[in-house]
Amino acid sequence: MKRWSLPAAAPAVAAIVFLLSTTAIRLAAAAAVEHTFVVSKMNMTHLCKETLVSVVNGQLPGPAIEVTEGDSVTVHVVNKSPDNITIHWHGVKQRLNCWADGVPMITQLPILPNHNFTYRFDVAGQEGTLWWHAHVSCLRATLHGALIIRPRDGAGSYPFPKPHREIPIVIGEWWAKDLAQVARNMSHNLFADYSSASTINGKLGDLFNCSGAVEDGYVLDVEPGKTYLLRVINAALFSEYYLKIARHKFTVVAADANYVTPYTTDVIAIAPGETVDALLVADAPPGRYYMVALPNQAPLPDTQTPEYSTRGMVQYSNDHNSGNGAAALRSSRSAEEEEEDGGPSGDVPVAPEMPDKHDTITSFYFHSNLTSLRHRRRSQVPARVDESFFITLGLGSICRRGYPACKRSGNNESLLVATMNNVSFQLPAVTTPLLEAHYYHTNAEDTLQVLPAKPPRVFNFTDRTLIAFGPKEGHLEPTSKVTMARRFRHGTVVEVVFQSTGLMQGDSNPMHLHGHDMFVLAQGLGNYDAAKDVARYNLVNPLVKNTVLVPNLGWLALRFVADNPGVWFMHCHYEFHLSMGMAAVFVVEDGPTLDTSLPPPPVDFPTCGHDNNQLHNEFYLATEKTEVLGINEV
Repeated sequence: MKRWSLPAAAPAVAAIVFLLSTTAIRLAAAAAVEHTFVVSKMNMTHLCKETLVSVVNGQLPGPAIEVTEGDSVTVHVVNKSPDNITIHWHGVKQRLNCWADGVPMITQLPILPNHNFTYRFDVAGQEGTLWWHAHVSCLRATLHGALIIRPRDGAGSYPFPKPHREIPIVIGEWWAKDLAQVARNMSHNLFADYSSASTINGKLGDLFNCSGAVEDGYVLDVEPGKTYLLRVINAALFSEYYLKIARHKFTVVAADANYVTPYTTDVIAIAPGETVDALLVADAPPGRYYMVALPNQAPLPDTQTPEYSTRGMVQYSNDHNSGNGAAALRSSRSAEEEEEDGGPSGDVPVAPEMPDKHDTITSFYFHSNLTSLRHRRRSQVPARVDESFFITLGLGSICRRGYPACKRSGNNESLLVATMNNVSFQLPAVTTPLLEAHYYHTNAEDTLQVLPAKPPRVFNFTDRTLIAFGPKEGHLEPTSKVTMARRFRHGTVVEVVFQSTGLMQGDSNPMHLHGHDMFVLAQGLGNYDAAKDVARYNLVNPLVKNTVLVPNLGWLALRFVADNPGVWFMHCHYEFHLSMGMAAVFVVEDGPTLDTSLPPPPVDFPTCGHDNNQLHNEFYLATEKTEVLGINEV
């Protein structure tokens, strides 16, 4: 329940009456939105193969949740699948509500097959595009959907022109494989499984065919001169994507449910976990134009994996081809341009010129060009810093079966892991979720080890020769595997510099922090140098995100305020990096008042120590702990 109090110094009576009446109107306008998600398996056929996939309510992508700022949301999850499930509400801040964050064995027990669980949360103080997904390894590839929060005062209060329509564009992957088995393979360090196609809104598109018959593609019908708000979500497991529409430009207006200074571009770069809101104006000659999503990847000598482009279609409505708007648009084009377009009728779809798949600079510039819009919801970046971290991101190795010594550099005696400051995350050897242990002050918290504030050694972090196995990287790869956490006093201002490394990989890293937004102060290529890079910090209008992309062989500096009590996950949103342990837990302590302290769990919340021993025992009989998050353990 929300708590309301008057300021200590009482203003004029008229002002009080106005404040209370305005608050009452807003509270009365808030709605209670309720959904039921039935998770089940169903057969889907693509590429001439029938595959059994996990879905919500028989849909892929799953159902969109559309709410208004200030609404309360209730989602009943009915698990009729054979797998353990949780649902994470990606980007929802969950103020004083860590219990609904949906991370197995971090905030809750998984929802077992043939069991139910109800999530309750509100969306106060947030507007824009977020999404929901399963937080069980690999299953989010098919268990995901949009979560759209509109302004309380209606679309007319957007800080940009009111769009004619709003369209979710969910970029994903099609896996013609059992994703639960893919997760098990990753937990045993087997990385030979790859997706079979990319998708836009669940459709593969005409770049893929089955015995010569092309796959259906997503089609967006537009009217000449109208403006459309595309709510773009990257739900893929492994790839950042470039999105382009031939002969059209985007105006980016928001990212991760935070408004940005309008930025015009012909390409959107979006990494797993990120969302981008962009205006599309139908200002091309009427016809058909391909919408292409191309996955990028680190250039050689990094490992190359099969990754596939997909495309849909932007199609001008025939009903308007003879209208005045269409005629005016055609008159602004030369005959040569119309012929190149396939003519005014657009019989031949126009394809965009895409960046090279190894072009990572386009992504770097896209993310660097985004800044926060001056808006009533914009938070001010804190000037002071209480705690600072320099965190390197890379790979390492541990010896199998806990041996003190072993052969490395790809030898079967060792196991590859992903690391933060040369430490890899694993779930603790306890049977209680960490949030419950934290709230009830049990000894399970004693298993947590401190996330180092800096790496154990300094080297040339972005040396490309470290990507290949050899003696140069050999002495850097030994690491440890523990349950990493960092505890913060309520209100602590935290500054983190993430440094990507070339240690056995050269990827970018989309780092997602649950329960908080982050101010992106600066980013750069190469090694971070505080002596010169601090001067580049944007303390005026930095981008605000819940998922930040640390560039390939580069760095990113951010700040956040640890003011949401609970146990929050920080991890890379590439599934293989999460599976390998690129994660940590941030514990935010209670503040001095009830309004700054984590409330007890909901009355129907299943806990290990309170009348739920049967469920707890069923969980440990039904699954191996190593498969819950997809984080491997020796």
